[in-house]
Amino acid sequence: MLDSPHSGNTWPEDWHPIAPREALDTAWDAYVAELFAGAPAHGATLLEAHFPRTFIDVNRSRLDIDPAMLDGEWPTELVPTPKSIRGLGLLRRLALPDVPVYGAPLPVARVQAWIAAYYDTYHAALAAELEAMHAKFDQVWHVDCLSMKSAGNVMNTDAGKKRPDFVVSDRDGTTADPQTTRFVVETLTQLGFEVTVNTPYKGAELITRHSDPAGGQQSVQIMINRALYLNEATREKGADFTAIQTALDTFVARFAGFIRSTVRPV
Repeated sequence: MLDSPHSGNTWPEDWHPIAPREALDTAWDAYVAELFAGAPAHGATLLEAHFPRTFIDVNRSRLDIDPAMLDGEWPTELVPTPKSIRGLGLLRRLALPDVPVYGAPLPVARVQAWIAAYYDTYHAALAAELEAMHAKFDQVWHVDCLSMKSAGNVMNTDAGKKRPDFVVSDRDGTTADPQTTRFVVETLTQLGFEVTVNTPYKGAELITRHSDPAGGQQSVQIMINRALYLNEATREKGADFTAIQTALDTFVARFAGFIRSTVRPV
């Protein structure tokens, strides 16, 4: 099971940010689902969110909301994390440093409706597919597919630092067994990429919520450096887009082989 939570860029009709589209699109994981489009041919399911992460980020906790963004009291206690403090919570506060997404606090009822329609729907779809696979095979592997800028900005914990080709994350070994993480890292390395593990990203809500290694449900997050396949300034596909797409197709094929050698239908 692969999911691409941040490659959508269709704006909901009732979403009216004040930030320029150019600034909002810097957070877009452009073409990530397309990079993995060959996955179904290898027996995988690929789920993609069509809405932008600057609207609702499904890779955050449902309660990771900065209360200052709300026009009213939330009915339960909110749990904003440092990501919310930096403007990168469930509701994006900043598109870029010093570029606010909204011009005024958001009505609580509207935010609740957004969460129910988009966040909850996405997680429910992912959970249903994973549960069906687990029921059929007693084991399931989930790969959360994301992209990252080639260097962090001041909103990130690695501001100004050059990033590797790929970051593979398993929340410090808590969302997947070592064999799974090792296979992902070794396969990407064999394909010629520079890979780090849990640095600078450890993974977030999607692999945390949808993993249970002891129960046979493995989840890893893969972050792709956009400079590999994209002109980061224009967000147009780069000269190596097809080559990266082919490499990722090879990765999925090998991962599918690894899974087939490990599991049989119950």
